[in-house]
Order: sequence, then C-alpha cells, then structure tokens
Amino acid sequence: MSVSPIRRAPPLSTDAVAAPRASESRGSIKGQQTKAAIIDAALRLASQVGLEGLSIGAVAAIMHMSKSGVFAHFGAREELQISVVREYFQRFEQEVFYPALQQPRGMARVEALFANWMKRVVVEIESGCIFISGAVAFDDRPGPVRDALAHSVNTWLGALRRAVHQAREQGELRADADSDQMAFEIHGLILALHFEARFLKNPGWLAHAHAGFAHILATYGCHSARDGGATTHSSH
Repeated sequence: MSVSPIRRAPPLSTDAVAAPRASESRGSIKGQQTKAAIIDAALRLASQVGLEGLSIGAVAAIMHMSKSGVFAHFGAREELQISVVREYFQRFEQEVFYPALQQPRGMARVEALFANWMKRVVVEIESGCIFISGAVAFDDRPGPVRDALAHSVNTWLGALRRAVHQAREQGELRADADSDQMAFEIHGLILALHFEARFLKNPGWLAHAHAGFAHILATYGCHSARDGGATTHSSH
C-alpha cells in the first residue's frame, strides 16, 4: 500500500504576517491615545470637583463614551484617580522643576523654582491644585490614592530641599542657615497663597507672596551676596 506524501501548508507571506501586526500596532496606539484623552478630561474635571468627585460615569459623559468604554481602560475609579495624580505630577515637573534645572546650582535655581511655581499657581487659582484638594480629601484615608498623592508631593518637596541645600553648599546662604526650615517656609508660603487667593479671595495675594519670598531670602541669605535686597549670583 502506497503512502500519500504529507502536504505542507505553503509558508505565510511576509505581507500576511505583517498585516495583523500592523493592525495590532495601530490598535495599541489608538488605545493609548484614547486613554491619554480620558486622563486629560479626568484631570480637568478633578481640577473643578477634586479627586473625590471623579467617577467613571462623569468622565464617560465628558468623553461621550460608554461607562464600559472608560472602564476598559481603568478597571476602577481608584485607578483613574491615581492616573490623574501621576499626570498632574508629570505636568508639574515639566512646568516647574525641569526648566529650573537649566539654572546653575544655588540661589538661581531656588529662585527659578519659586518663579515657575508662582506661574503655575496663578493658573491654579482658577482651576485648583490637585495636591492641595487631594490632601484635604485623602489626608485621613489610607490607600493607593493617598499614597500616590503623598509620593508626588514628597518627590517635589525633596527636589526643593535639595536645591536649597545646594545653595548653602555654594555659599549663597548663611553657614548656619537651616536649609530644611527654609524649604519648609517656602512651601508654607505657597499654601498660604492658595488659601488667600482661592478661598478668601483677598486682594494683593501675589504681591504678598513675592514679599514673603524676599523676606525668606533676606533671612537665610548671605548679606555679602546682596545689594539693596537683590540677590546676586556668582558664575559657575
């Protein structure tokens, strides 16, 4: 009895293999774009109603999507809230921290951090600060959202403290200056600014903030490096 030869399927062409992969790649890119758009919409909503006010349904309505469509990208409201915190922090870094790194170590960088922070605060007086509203809502609620908020704030404050420490190392602060205390006071100034401007709506808040920062510099700075209250920086 003769045995029929085994017939092998013809090899797939390169085009046949590439087509599904290209389709998957396009689908992945589209999915990432949709997720980014959802996060952007959720961030805008959180700026108005706070992180606690975020919901899958509210974001779906803004995006003109079904709840299941949003849920496919974020398995739970908590995941959406955490994504908003991370996006907010990334934008904060891009606007405040990274531009300041273009300045040399020392008071030039500290002052750039404050100036960039102030620019952002001027915008946030209308929209609100996720860090501040989030701290109020989640200060006594342990969990991943609070952890994400605390991590973001601690990362930023750590960068501020490092900049102040470096200014003292550069000899641009008094040798006995408590750099941690100085960073604390700068942070406190920003918090007071938000309270005065957004909640109390007191006039003159911007001038008070700049005067407060000048007072901090005068308190901790080297008098020999100042001329009439203006800070001068040596070249590096």
